[in-house]
Amino acid sequence: MAKKRFLILFLFALAQAQGDNGTPTLDPDVIQRGSFTDGSGSIGADAVQALSATSQNNFINFCKGQTLTDGLQHTDGSCNGIVMGQIPAKNNMVSVVITNPQNGDSIDSGQNFDITLQVSNLDAGSFTNAAATYYAAPQQLKGGKIVGHVHITVQDTGSNLNPTEPLDPTKFVFFKGINDAGNGRGRLTAAVEGGLPAGNYRLCTLTSAANHQPVIMPVAQRGSQDDCVRFTVTGNGNTINPAANNGEKGQAAADLVAEAVRLGPGAPDPGGNNGGGGNNGGGGNNGGNNGGGGNNNNGGGGNNNNNNNDDDGEGEGTPTETASNEAPEETPRAGNGGARGNGKGKGKRGADRLARLSRRRRFVS
Repeated sequence: MAKKRFLILFLFALAQAQGDNGTPTLDPDVIQRGSFTDGSGSIGADAVQALSATSQNNFINFCKGQTLTDGLQHTDGSCNGIVMGQIPAKNNMVSVVITNPQNGDSIDSGQNFDITLQVSNLDAGSFTNAAATYYAAPQQLKGGKIVGHVHITVQDTGSNLNPTEPLDPTKFVFFKGINDAGNGRGRLTAAVEGGLPAGNYRLCTLTSAANHQPVIMPVAQRGSQDDCVRFTVTGNGNTINPAANNGEKGQAAADLVAEAVRLGPGAPDPGGNNGGGGNNGGGGNNGGNNGGGGNNNNGGGGNNNNNNNDDDGEGEGTPTETASNEAPEETPRAGNGGARGNGKGKGKRGADRLARLSRRRRFVS
């Protein structure tokens, strides 16, 4: 009885320390009373306004019975139950300006060039795994600024720079998520290696929180957080850029996220942690298990570098030399591994294919 009581108290304390992220219970202190009303009888009401949906429990079960987003990029649509998160103050709203190319510029076809931006009020360089954690966590602030990154997308506008029909959002000639902090003072750069075919183009930014959701601002009346410019590419070049939707990298990225959806949420990386190819850097993680499901006889709580892949995603650990405690600064530290991992990890079917896709793609967002 005493043990059970201790366990309950421990779990409660742990949940409190984690901000209750580990419990499915809605804390009454976070219920938003603004959702109690549809707005029709509230300040600012107007007869032509749409009525808001209402909830007494923060819409906690809004997605019940629907396909859950689950951190995946569902091309057939889904429902995401993750809260929007932290919202910055009005004086910390994000703003982006494209500094190169400029509106009306002309660039030679097939020529390498840099897209450069200047961003304010964004803690840039935070870019989560878009194949597994898409929209999977709330927007967060650091020092009052949104933690996130900026995407670049370039689309063909057709025969001129001023089309009269909306562009197809599934088609782009270049796309990249900028996953670094740039110069640390708001300047971000994306290299367009190989250039673009001759044509007319619209370049836009898509500013996102760390988990790729569009940034959320505190007030409705504001300037746009993103920027667009239009430019031309001249010459005889017609080579598709690899980062186009029909380019090598673009297709590899689409294949990877499609495979992630097929495997389901939380599918292990077959080439890295628990997936059948490598070890977790940090100590105490699985080394002999290829599917993340077996057991290790760890000699020191560290990682065993003893993974062998089978074609079906299952494998057995084999003896290996003890890993050193020393590691280069840019790599995770590895603890001392035990003699042998004896468990059989049961990786999901298709893990080898996912590994190949992981190696092929260099960006996904």
